[in-house]
Amino acid sequence: MPEQQILVLDPIGSDPDAEHQALRERGPAALVDILGVRAWSVSDPALLKQLLTSKDVSKDGRAHWPAFAETVPTWPLALWVAVENMFTAYGANHSRLRRMVAPALSARRTAALQTSIETLVTGLLDDLDALPAGDSVDLREHLAYPLPIAVIGQLMGVPASHRAEFRAVVDNVFATHLTAEEQAANADALYRLLDALITTKRTTPGEDMTSLLIATRDEEGDGSTLSDAELRDTLLLMISAGYETTVNVIDQALTTLLSDPQQLAHVRDGRSTWQDIVEETLRHEPAVKHLPLRYALTDIPLPDGQTIHSGDAILASYAAANRHPSLHQDADQFDATRVSKEHLAFGHGVHFCLGAPLARLEVATALRLFFERFPDAQLVTRREDLQRLPSLISNGHTSVPVLLRPTTTD
Repeated sequence: MPEQQILVLDPIGSDPDAEHQALRERGPAALVDILGVRAWSVSDPALLKQLLTSKDVSKDGRAHWPAFAETVPTWPLALWVAVENMFTAYGANHSRLRRMVAPALSARRTAALQTSIETLVTGLLDDLDALPAGDSVDLREHLAYPLPIAVIGQLMGVPASHRAEFRAVVDNVFATHLTAEEQAANADALYRLLDALITTKRTTPGEDMTSLLIATRDEEGDGSTLSDAELRDTLLLMISAGYETTVNVIDQALTTLLSDPQQLAHVRDGRSTWQDIVEETLRHEPAVKHLPLRYALTDIPLPDGQTIHSGDAILASYAAANRHPSLHQDADQFDATRVSKEHLAFGHGVHFCLGAPLARLEVATALRLFFERFPDAQLVTRREDLQRLPSLISNGHTSVPVLLRPTTTD
């Protein structure tokens, strides 16, 4: 079968729904150009789950992507494939790195954060409550952002005074409209912050995951647990993935509920729960649209007769897969009462997101307490008029302007 014409993915993700539909129409997998790199975008959920669990597919570009060395110096998304942590690890190396982080995000530890998260949300809502009636507020800036940053900041021991700096550089990691030079400068700034955090925690350790990882690294001394690069990049992964994605889920859930009163009524009338809202948001508008990259270790035949060849790059297109008609009926419709909750927003297989329970807890708590406090809140503009983040990875809005207490006239 002849190869398809390559579909160039929009660097700023201006119309993701149309792009994802175009991917699905091209079959289970489609050749795409992602900022100059050729890859197979996989949008069929069955095929995607197969590849995500296959030993014939790796996330280690250094070992398994022939184009790695020539691509990384000039590719804007170099950081996504060049970091040395469990995100880009394969096989036993991935198991080793994941095992060191997993205890910090266990179900027991996550459940223990419930009270702390409720306190944080309540404080943020108190600040919003102090605004004069009739004033609008950006909920992305004043709720969706500060909650996950505070939670991951406490977990990792990032001082409150440094969280704004981390936010600025992490936001840019997800901004796919930046040049390779701009991304390289941003990566340098990010690593300077990480190095400063490591230095501080070595001198003054605390009861946080950063201190624990440093202690584990330093006590062994021979690099058998974590190399210096793995330590830095594990902190990078936990701090960035620990907040940016959760911000987007809170953003998308709020905008959906504020623009579709029927969905909110489902919760208020007992037809669905806040957890149902979270899961349907993750399916309908996942925090990450496309996740770079994986690599074929052998030729992989596709159901439509095409072949992913050994060494080819693979792009997990989660947003397109989540709305595939084979996974759900009326997949483009948001329905909190949907019986099947299946989605791929957190990945699948051994790389399934460790922070999924924490993200779910944060989003559900933020939604429940927000709508208890502001039951009549309204979007200032139509949802379709909200500006999307300039990213083909991150799925959110630049702002979510809301009127908390609409004024009424007789």
